[in-house]
This record gives sequence, C-alpha cells and structure tokens, in this order.
Amino acid sequence: MSAEAIRITRGQGGEVEVHGPIDTFAASVLARAGFDTCPTLRGRWIRLPFGLGPTWENEHATWAAEMLTAARYDVELGPDLCATSPARSAPPVAGRTKVAMTTQPTPAGSPRRQRL
Repeated sequence: MSAEAIRITRGQGGEVEVHGPIDTFAASVLARAGFDTCPTLRGRWIRLPFGLGPTWENEHATWAAEMLTAARYDVELGPDLCATSPARSAPPVAGRTKVAMTTQPTPAGSPRRQRL
C-alpha cells in the first residue's frame, strides 16, 4: 500500500471520481461498489456511472470508502459525498411485538376428530 490516500471526490462536471494509488484489490472493491473503470491516455479513469442521482452516488461513494477503509486503505471521501445512514439500519418500531405460533387455531364451529 502507498502512503498516499485514495481520494473519492465529485469532479467539476458533477461526476464522482477516484484518484490515487489503486491496486488490483482496491479496483475490485470499487467495482463491487458500482464504479466503472475507463482506459485513458494517462492510465485509467475510475468513476461512478452518470445520471443516477446524487443520493445514489453518495450512497455508493460512502459504501466504497467504508469497504476500502475496512481493508486498511487510507481513504479521503469528499464532504459532499457523505451519505446519511440508510433506513434499513433503523431500530425496529417499539409498538411491534413478536408472536410465537406454537399451535394453529381451529376455526370456530368446526368439529374436530378425536384421535384413537
């Protein structure tokens, strides 16, 4: 790993780009987070697809930064890319309780056969 950090920023045109030392593993993590790799004359351009909305871009940029940080890469995430925590991680609603179904209720008025 390099001493230089991987930077995930929003470019001048509004696209989310990745700059810095990207090895094979970091590139695979970024691909898992939805980033595209495009060859250029100076190397490669790693970016999120265009036109998917700022919320989607922020979520995927934050996800990529979290995965790279977990893999012990130094990552700098642009302040305008930090996503709020997703709703799926919210605690359960307090009014709901779990009910265990140990026996099935019998319909009212239906005769039951006795076991012999």
